[in-house]
Amino acid sequence: MKNIYKVAFLTLVMVPMVYAGNEDRVGSAGASHLLINPWARSSAIGDAGYAQINGLEATYTNIAGLAYTDKTQIKFNSSNWMGSAGISFYSAGIAQKVSESSSIAISIQSMNFGDIPITTVENPEGNIGFFSPRTNIFNVGYARKFSSSISGGINFKVISENISNLKASGVAIDAGIRYVTGEQEQLKFGITLKNVGPVMRYRGDGLAQQVEYVTTGFIASLEERSATFEMPSMLCIGGSYDFIFNENNKLNLAFGFTANSFFNDQYRLGLNYAMTSEKMAFNLRAGYVYEKNLLSIENRSNALVGPTAGFSIDALVGENKTALGLEYCARFAGVFGTIHTIGATIDLK
Repeated sequence: MKNIYKVAFLTLVMVPMVYAGNEDRVGSAGASHLLINPWARSSAIGDAGYAQINGLEATYTNIAGLAYTDKTQIKFNSSNWMGSAGISFYSAGIAQKVSESSSIAISIQSMNFGDIPITTVENPEGNIGFFSPRTNIFNVGYARKFSSSISGGINFKVISENISNLKASGVAIDAGIRYVTGEQEQLKFGITLKNVGPVMRYRGDGLAQQVEYVTTGFIASLEERSATFEMPSMLCIGGSYDFIFNENNKLNLAFGFTANSFFNDQYRLGLNYAMTSEKMAFNLRAGYVYEKNLLSIENRSNALVGPTAGFSIDALVGENKTALGLEYCARFAGVFGTIHTIGATIDLK
């Protein structure tokens, strides 16, 4: 019990310390797609699962949860990001247990903004073709159980953003730890530092401009220097508790706090009700994310308005009891509509 009090005290002390965000820096970072959770199950509880999300989805929430991968997990998810905006967001990956206490994961996220008309100074109306912006994140994660109560992990990211004539690339690191306690491991705490890395800069022919020297008539290409931009780093702290009614029914209550370096700090609350049987499992999820000015249409700085919801169904099939799962999440984006995330999970036992 002393360890529980120590972790709880540390959480309560650190939350006020990290709350002192700089509002003057809001919107000044780049690579903001690093802040988007691509996975349906953890998104449905408002990304509050810093303490209890396991397996491949932990590569986004808290990499320490990767250590709780059973054997092999394969996932694919798809989202219509920002609802009616026409942005496709895909994610896929695999997590593998490599020893009794260690697991690794590889995943990729890709965002496609569709075809956008090319316009120039000479052709402001377009009609000269299209370009397709893309952003990609490649993740390699490792996590380990150091004891029955403590796990930790690290995730390496390679980020790229590009259009037809401009490209930016960079690297970032996530690191996290988790503490689990209780007779049935029902109480959990987690802390993670995410998106820490060097600055990024755009480069390419799109920054070049042809000029003609009046005196000589020569034509030269001059390349403008683009400004650097920082990663949207954040510190996340969370906890969860399992209310175990019986062996087939359980309710998980999760809370989280996100201290953003370049965005408003956020408070998260999530609920996950699980019903299980010998060969089936059904999970119903809901969450809410609050930040400053969220309820003010004129002053809020986030397109997402707070509530989240979703569910998943898993079934054991075959002699090896392979688990096949389907998942869904809805996130609400005000005037943009509803963001739907659907996906499938394969767990090899």
